[in-house]
Amino acid sequence: MKRFALIGAAGYIAPRHMKAIKETGNDLVAALDPNDSVGIIDSHFPEANFFTEFERFDRHLDKLHRKAAGKVDFVSICSPNYLHDSHMRFALRSDADAICEKPLVLNPWNIDGLAEMEQSTGRKINTVLQLRVHPSIIALREKVQAGLKDRKYEVDLSYITSRGRWYLQSWKGNEKKSGGIATNIGVHFFDMLHFLFGRLQDNVVHLREDTKAAGYLEYEHARCRWFMSLDVNDVPENARAQGQRTHRSITVDGTEIEFSGGFFDLHTRSYEEILAGRGFGVEENRMAIETVAAIREAGLSTLGQDVHPFAS
Repeated sequence: MKRFALIGAAGYIAPRHMKAIKETGNDLVAALDPNDSVGIIDSHFPEANFFTEFERFDRHLDKLHRKAAGKVDFVSICSPNYLHDSHMRFALRSDADAICEKPLVLNPWNIDGLAEMEQSTGRKINTVLQLRVHPSIIALREKVQAGLKDRKYEVDLSYITSRGRWYLQSWKGNEKKSGGIATNIGVHFFDMLHFLFGRLQDNVVHLREDTKAAGYLEYEHARCRWFMSLDVNDVPENARAQGQRTHRSITVDGTEIEFSGGFFDLHTRSYEEILAGRGFGVEENRMAIETVAAIREAGLSTLGQDVHPFAS
């Protein structure tokens, strides 16, 4: 049984990490969040120590480290995006491996510093790139790899996950803290495209607003038009009429790839891989982080044939 600490226990994604720790047969011994609305812990680890102040959390982990059988093996990080870098460094300095939510960092150059810290501490950083362990995506990758020739697949990706007015008032609506919409809700989809179709060759941005963005990406083996939005009005009308507020779609050469199911089990699957020594490290994150950083900084291009239909 491995011993875990968790940073960001009151966040949206933290329950999935608690569930994954529980379902893989491990123990959460300490959790931190400045917000004390963390009753969800009772459903998984009611005996876990909880802290609202980082200094006391730090001291507690240090005390555990001094006990022969008490040190924490992993620190799971579910804090706001802009704090991930600092909290991963804390985990490594605490002689623990890190499991960090996406995005690993906001800027590509932060990856180099984390790699140096891994070398100096002997600890490892893992990240949750859940789509890489999704059965449908794995099957698609195998199909793509088997069919590679001197051609490129034509891909359309759309992801709409509607959010209320609270979103822009939270840290997620602050680009300096979240990285903007493409980073906050899209980085794992851009990682998926790289995982499926190889290295990125071109990155064009057609639309970039607080609640939606769109562009064109060209990979070694694909040309992809993409669109992402937080606006429920962008959900296709027929789906919206049925009360749906989320829409995920990826088509490859006109064929829809079904990958909507199974999302709530992917964190547990990711933890299984990490515990088996097959986690995704800092370098596996580099391409996606470079992609979203470029989207954030790029000038807008005029709409052409490569624009996603939802954006036009």
